[in-house]
Amino acid sequence: MSGKQAIDVRELIDARPLGGYQKWVVFLGFLIIALDGFDVAVMGFIAPQLKMDWGLSARELGPVLSAALIGLAVGALVAGPLADRYGRKAVLVCSVFFFGAWTLATAFAGDLQQMVALRFLTGLGLGAAMPNASTLVSEYAPQRSRSFLITVAFCGFSLGAAGGGFLSAWMIPAFGWHSVLVLGGVLPLLVAPLLLFGLPESVSFLVARGAAPARIRRILQRLAPEVAGADSEFLVPPRAPRQGGAIGIMLSPRYRFGTLMLWGGYFLSLFLVYLFSSWLPTLVKEGGGYSVADAALITACFQVGGPLGALSVGWAMDRWNQQRVIMLSFLAGGLVIFAIGHVTAHFYLLCAIAWAVGFCLNGSSVGMNALAACFYPTEARATGASWMSGIGRFGAILSAFAGAQMMALGWSLPQVFGALVAPAALAALAVCAQGRRAARAERAKVAGAGSW
Repeated sequence: MSGKQAIDVRELIDARPLGGYQKWVVFLGFLIIALDGFDVAVMGFIAPQLKMDWGLSARELGPVLSAALIGLAVGALVAGPLADRYGRKAVLVCSVFFFGAWTLATAFAGDLQQMVALRFLTGLGLGAAMPNASTLVSEYAPQRSRSFLITVAFCGFSLGAAGGGFLSAWMIPAFGWHSVLVLGGVLPLLVAPLLLFGLPESVSFLVARGAAPARIRRILQRLAPEVAGADSEFLVPPRAPRQGGAIGIMLSPRYRFGTLMLWGGYFLSLFLVYLFSSWLPTLVKEGGGYSVADAALITACFQVGGPLGALSVGWAMDRWNQQRVIMLSFLAGGLVIFAIGHVTAHFYLLCAIAWAVGFCLNGSSVGMNALAACFYPTEARATGASWMSGIGRFGAILSAFAGAQMMALGWSLPQVFGALVAPAALAALAVCAQGRRAARAERAKVAGAGSW
């Protein structure tokens, strides 16, 4: 082994300026998540028209909105361990093709039962895509800007969903609600070949799994062409103990409490994000007396607030305490959620407050994905991020039924939005607890007191 150059790929990525190849990975991650956001939100935009065309009640609409969310949870829980075993790229390419094909099929559903089944299948692909895209981005990002670059990629979700809102406002009156689903299916099918030939595998994953040096060298020659030579050996930081595989690492004493707090915070975060995404058009249409087009535009403003919120939170996380930044974003979100219930009679003010809610809630949600990617080691990163996403999806599922129940009970808009302050406050508390335990563990490690 003497005479060979040893390259720690994690140190190499951290030490170098952000290069064009890494920006390409971030762009592809952004693109995947944008398609994911479009297809996740699409049912919320077509829901008011679907409800009228098919004569559905609010309770009957609940399963249609929640079916994909159940699939999202299952897809995320299954895809994380697969990505830690077989690689991030294979899971991502398959998931994008999968959710594109089933979204296209949903456009031709003949009845409510078919639509529920097809949305569940769509959700399997959607659930696999987003957490693994963020994992891949995190493994090509330097430590100093990792949170920001993950949030850049996650801006795709809000922009994809917002684009769906603006397109829906035009396409539904002109071509019917089926056309929005057709578009949401065709776009991923066109992007899947680009990912197959243009998306690299995580170089950290390849080194950790002992892949062929030639395969690793080809990627590093794109990443750092002057560094990787024919005599190079490739290293990563010491491997985490294999305690039952990636799931065992995630639930080991060192990571267990943080894992549980991430699950709880993300559950509450997605409960809020998806309740607004799925039910805000219907709530403001029926509770505020707006048209379908106006309701779609108000919800699009909620989605548009997300990218700036995500970028702001990611930028702040790279400079200050990560948990404190997310906690403050959740608390601010609770305040503007309360405010939105009291301005529904004023269209432009409602749009502005909806934008502020999107800024805080989407910023917090995306920040938690960056937090999870920084929390787990390479061997369990995809599993940790995906399982947090999967557990969080149960909050999204609950939101679909909670929205239907609040409407069935005849709650006023101030009552609905006043009740939603509590989940925002509890999410802030979970993130605070995770940060305090992590800080205590780090102090113990520095003091030589061992791990927790």
